[in-house]
Amino acid sequence: MGGWLSSISSASSISSTRPYPSTRPPVHPPIFRAVPDLSRRPANPFRVLLTHANFRRFWIGQTLSLIGTWMQSMAIGWLALELSNNAFIVGLVAASSALPILLFSLFAGVVVDRTDKLRIVRLAQALLLIEAALLWYFTWRGHMNIPGLIALATLGGMITSFEIPARQSLMIDLVGRDDLRDAIALNSSGFNLARIFGPAIAAAIIARWGIAWCFAVNAASYLTVLVGLALIKLPAHSPVVAAESPWEGMRAGIRFVTTDRRLRGLVETISVFAILCTPTLALMPVMARDQLHLGAGGYGVLLSAVGIGGLVGALALAASSARLRRGPLLVRSQYVLAGLILLLSLSRSAAMAYPLLLATGCVLIVNSALGNTMMQAIVPDAYRGRLMAIYSLIVVGLPQVVGAFAAGGIARMVGISWTLAITAVLMLLYGWWAFHRYPEIRTL
Repeated sequence: MGGWLSSISSASSISSTRPYPSTRPPVHPPIFRAVPDLSRRPANPFRVLLTHANFRRFWIGQTLSLIGTWMQSMAIGWLALELSNNAFIVGLVAASSALPILLFSLFAGVVVDRTDKLRIVRLAQALLLIEAALLWYFTWRGHMNIPGLIALATLGGMITSFEIPARQSLMIDLVGRDDLRDAIALNSSGFNLARIFGPAIAAAIIARWGIAWCFAVNAASYLTVLVGLALIKLPAHSPVVAAESPWEGMRAGIRFVTTDRRLRGLVETISVFAILCTPTLALMPVMARDQLHLGAGGYGVLLSAVGIGGLVGALALAASSARLRRGPLLVRSQYVLAGLILLLSLSRSAAMAYPLLLATGCVLIVNSALGNTMMQAIVPDAYRGRLMAIYSLIVVGLPQVVGAFAAGGIARMVGISWTLAITAVLMLLYGWWAFHRYPEIRTL
């Protein structure tokens, strides 16, 4: 890791004509400019793929690779259960991949803002390929144990803590500012396609050849994204020597977020809702078994319902985002999401749960994509990497490390139904308070 960081610290993703910002960020950065009338665009969710060759290469490779990532995620959990037969150990392995994101994301954001983002993404994907290959080899040889599994999961989390902000920040370079919303929404559709097919393929591979080959297929899937990344052509970036230390850069990024009420409100609400949404997904196996009385097959259908709903929501948003006011839609989607989780807490049959999870997946992706695009519309390029690092921390690191463990403890005391009901009520109360405290969000 040290060699990686030292090798990328000499390059920059910021043009040499734009000096690196001082540690004192502007309180109200000028962000709005005249843009063409986007409402006349055809309602084609795949338009951005047809328009931007760089994004098309990235999206195809990334989507195929994400299928392998979902396969590996399912296989790691199953392997942890087989090796330990302990639910706490399974949770510990899952948290070990998220903890580095919590610890290193802010520093990673500084690196991304000072470095060639495309180079970081290429290198991170290559390192993730090596991690998957190591998981395959040690599992195939029968040498894998819990400490080794935690170590490799932690290594993957460390790589991901740099890859996520670099990949998110790279999006604007692939499509430009005017098409950023559509690109983020379409990227979410690829994520949900992978969530639908990845676990199903993993289950078939485990049944036929064993867990190790899920890791092998994932390692091979990284080749697709590496090929796509190799074909992307962007203008060369000139090195920039920053006038501040990485620590000062992190402080500047945090200060930038806290001094702009729009960003501060978005970060706060996205953080709270991400943590409160965690029980619905993290405790779905418990919901399937104890509340809906389903087996493994029924649990798989629940996961697929969320994925299909998310895919529908992402494509709908990509097709119509130019015609939507994002602020009011974000507010409404968070209230609807809380209401759906409350109804899920009351459901006692699969017939009721399936359509509710379909709707939940749809609203969840719309909410997530809106939050991402609204943050990226506000931030200037010089702070984009650090803001996306904060975004990955609050939607990946905090929910898995804090939300999942808290949800498990509460569910152990009061049961799955009451846990979901409590989180839904907290979401409604917090949403009402936050959107009155930050009326700027509703006007974005």
